[in-house]
Amino acid sequence: MNTALSVNLNKVALVRNTRHLGIPSVVRAAELCLQAGAHGITVHPRPDARHIRASDVADLADLMRDWPDREFNIEGNPFHNLMDFVRSARPQQVTFVPDGEGQFTSDHGWSFPADAPGLRPYVQAAQDGGARVSLFMDAEPEAMAGAKAVGADRVELYTEPYAQAHGSAEVAAVLTRFAQAAAAAQALGLGVNAGHDLNLHNLRDFVQTVKSVQEVSIGHALIADALEMGYGATIAAYLACLR
Repeated sequence: MNTALSVNLNKVALVRNTRHLGIPSVVRAAELCLQAGAHGITVHPRPDARHIRASDVADLADLMRDWPDREFNIEGNPFHNLMDFVRSARPQQVTFVPDGEGQFTSDHGWSFPADAPGLRPYVQAAQDGGARVSLFMDAEPEAMAGAKAVGADRVELYTEPYAQAHGSAEVAAVLTRFAQAAAAAQALGLGVNAGHDLNLHNLRDFVQTVKSVQEVSIGHALIADALEMGYGATIAAYLACLR
């Protein structure tokens, strides 16, 4: 299997936060996903703590020490609260995402050269702490040089435009654009991740067309599937899409 599956647990925390009972457990969800074969766990703690809380990051960091062959990925905006988590949890990967503080969900990538001066020191700081740095990017081949210039190790392609086009007459052109962006990144020595609205219906087509994607991070759809199928069967189904 060439593409790793990292499970985003934000939606598990969102359900948990609607009551004060501590269920469903974010840590237990992570354990079940890892036991089923997921290659990593992703969280995106936001400043308002509307889903993942600081205690979740600490608890998951402890859990992941028992899974040395799997990866912990923390996403977020380095200009907000992200770097505190990077320093304390020491994840294997950090994904910088240009979210606003009250933003509903991630909906665009970094812009270069405008974002370069601010990003560069944070990229270096995360790498100094031992983390690989990935930048959340739109599928724009010409923008990949900017990610390379600030020192990123990888880019994560924002895949919602592909998910919206899937099943339509426009999907071939959209996929071509993603493949071109991935190839441009790889030509510069950048690894390529992908994420946002990938699911059991569109994932296989994406990884078969966009070559050498190293990791997909999937949360909303995967957790929704797990409500019906259970974690074990859901992880197995997503891994099958990646084979």
